[in-house]
Amino acid sequence: MVTKNSKKILITAGPTWVAIDKARVIGNIASGETGFILAEKFKKLGAKVTLLLGPGYFCGTQTGIKIIRFKYFSQLAQLLENELKKGRYSAVIHAAAVADYAPKKIIRHKVSSRRSNWKINLVPTKKLINDLKNYGAGLFIVGFKFEPDEDDAGLIEKGRRLLKQADLDMVVANSNKNTAYRAFILDNKNKYGPFPSKIKMAGCLSGLVEKKIWQNSLY
Repeated sequence: MVTKNSKKILITAGPTWVAIDKARVIGNIASGETGFILAEKFKKLGAKVTLLLGPGYFCGTQTGIKIIRFKYFSQLAQLLENELKKGRYSAVIHAAAVADYAPKKIIRHKVSSRRSNWKINLVPTKKLINDLKNYGAGLFIVGFKFEPDEDDAGLIEKGRRLLKQADLDMVVANSNKNTAYRAFILDNKNKYGPFPSKIKMAGCLSGLVEKKIWQNSLY
């Protein structure tokens, strides 16, 4: 049986860039705040936390947490592989807003700003979350599904779809419809929430994950 202090948690957070030329990127509006809050919650529970953090604008001071920065999709993919192959983690909290599309053609120079138009052919990126279970049968995995304009029924439906499709243990389905945060935590049997803030969601999620890991000697 592991001790509380030996649990290792890997958290991803923030946006993920893809380059469109040598000087420009496509990004998203994620800040990394959720990852910071979760990292602090798990640290207080006694876990050893590693946070893979994209180029977000949220700034926080985190002592006792290992932070590894990334910018690009390829860097996040490589970091996940490296950490999960060597890290002996109990759980992965995959909260990063991973780039869904990338340019089909890589441009190695800066495109001139004098062009009258610029058409970019975007193609889907690999779904990193679908591969997480391959790193160990006992790895507890939490995914995030962000749908900015969904109502509660839509959030729950799309969250459960991700839960099944990626073979996850839990999903956080969240929205900021009308600028108000709202989230549900879902597993195969239960629904928790709605939560009106990231702090309340993170408090519940960290407690649920801790209980699941503690009850299962594989973790």
